[in-house]
Amino acid sequence: MKFMKLGSRPDTFITTEAVRSVNSEVTSDLIVQVKGSRYLLHKFPLLSKCSRLQKLCSESPETSQHQIVQLPDFPGGIEAFELCAKFCYGITITISAYNIVAARCAAEYLQMTEDVEKGNLIYKLDVFFNSCILSGWKDSIVTLQSTKSFPLWSEDLGITSRCIEAIASKVLAHPSKVNLSRSYSRRGDISCNDSESTRHNKTSSKSWWAEELAELSIDLYWRSMIAIKSGGKVAANVIGDALRIYASRWLPNISKYANPKKQLEYDQKDSDSIGKYRLLLESIITLLPAEKGAVSCSFLLKLLKAANILKASSSSKMELARRIGLQLEDATVNDLLIPCLSHTCDTIYDVDIVITILEQFMLQGQSPPTSPLRRKGDFERRRSRSAENIDLEFQESRRSSSASHSSKLKVAKLVDRYLQEISSDSNLPLSKFISIAEAIPEFARLDHDDLYRAIDIYLKGHPELNKSERKRLCRMLDCKKLSMEVCMHAAQNELLPLRVVVQVLFFEQARAAMSGGHVTELPSNIKALLEDTAKTSATFNKTPVDDQWTTASALKSPNSNLSTLKMKLAEDDDDLDEIGKSSRIKALCVIPNRPKRMFSKLWSNNRSAASQKN
Repeated sequence: MKFMKLGSRPDTFITTEAVRSVNSEVTSDLIVQVKGSRYLLHKFPLLSKCSRLQKLCSESPETSQHQIVQLPDFPGGIEAFELCAKFCYGITITISAYNIVAARCAAEYLQMTEDVEKGNLIYKLDVFFNSCILSGWKDSIVTLQSTKSFPLWSEDLGITSRCIEAIASKVLAHPSKVNLSRSYSRRGDISCNDSESTRHNKTSSKSWWAEELAELSIDLYWRSMIAIKSGGKVAANVIGDALRIYASRWLPNISKYANPKKQLEYDQKDSDSIGKYRLLLESIITLLPAEKGAVSCSFLLKLLKAANILKASSSSKMELARRIGLQLEDATVNDLLIPCLSHTCDTIYDVDIVITILEQFMLQGQSPPTSPLRRKGDFERRRSRSAENIDLEFQESRRSSSASHSSKLKVAKLVDRYLQEISSDSNLPLSKFISIAEAIPEFARLDHDDLYRAIDIYLKGHPELNKSERKRLCRMLDCKKLSMEVCMHAAQNELLPLRVVVQVLFFEQARAAMSGGHVTELPSNIKALLEDTAKTSATFNKTPVDDQWTTASALKSPNSNLSTLKMKLAEDDDDLDEIGKSSRIKALCVIPNRPKRMFSKLWSNNRSAASQKN
């Protein structure tokens, strides 16, 4: 770093009985009181350079020996005052980026201007600041940091804004043009000579400046980043990397505030810390680049978790949800497990914010093409463009639609796995489970295996669900999109409504028949269920048994018969529509002898396939 030495006399300041004075043969005639400290000094060297002291001495009465001047609001305290006093006596002082702000504010307070004496302290400090401090990267940052101790003075003197402009200009310039060396001056005047030949190597990456700027307080960092962004030369992803570095520097320990039960016990110190972190987080959010992908989805979700812990404003959370929705396909399940810390929220995870994110994702309008693409020949009839450009436009439109469709497929998988993680929460309402599941369009789920697993976990974690709630939950399930393995599990799942079990069995047997019977042998208990259903068709018109919650295990009991099946399937026409009834299932409920023929035929096909296999 650069520094400047002024003066040539040795230091003669001494301390005697808590009073600072100058070791001199001349008797002191001025007492200066600075924030509780007393200085015994001489009028001539000080008043000849300090206009303010001249005015104060002229206004205060003289005593027999000493004239007393009080400076209670002196900027920089006794260190800055002593530095100015030593300059007046010609004692050697050293100015660097660490103390130039304090020295400049003190000199301004004492009015050490050129009007009082040529080559006064203010002039020398300004020359050093403009020619040396602002030309160095590290010096500019250190000086900017030191302005925090004198915010009003630094703003009025333009030190803060000048440092920010210098830093931004260096970031916008090519890294090779930035002076990042440490240099030292050994002259007794304003100079910036390099006494050290070894230069410290810096990374040549585009975000070489991010880690050093991360040491700034949030207000100075925010202003610096605004200046850098307004330059328009730094890529959005580089800005995003810098924000990530800053967040990891200042937001690593906020998890200790994540316990909602302890938040009532926080003292004033903790409350102040939360407020400071909240301001920091919301400032980072305002700096996020507008471009999609400038910051990772994982980083955005970490910010959202921090926003929940720190109780950030709803507008900040909404902004994060909007940005996350733009790139939700890049998220992971763990990223979406955001703890719910609200006293009004009983669930473990904040599912409301995930619903909001999904809504934002769907608002992008990334729907797959609903009409067939025109043939290349149709485009060639248009003569306003060349065939080559049309070809490129055609391919680009297909590529963008495909990417949009692909993102929805990824998000569908993500949502179903997320549902599996939160389904075991006993406080998760059915309505919210369904809202999350139904937020994904039907075409995006190529299979329903993960959705079935989530429903199964929810049923196990919520045994209090009544019959209509179970039906409502399972209505989203499409049995045609279940794999063989999942169908086997569903056929034996006692928690599923009967109609779902029947659908699973029917579609599995239909699939076996369509494949020519070459399928894996069904378990013996499922075979028995189908055979029992076929054998009991003769009792179809008997009075049904008591209307109770019927499951797959109930079908296996001796009292089970097809009259019960008919009643359960036909008890509500609207409910049949909800599960997407097919004409074959409808026939199962209407024609008395249809079940026996259908299941017997399907079962015979499967049995013959099994015998051929043996």
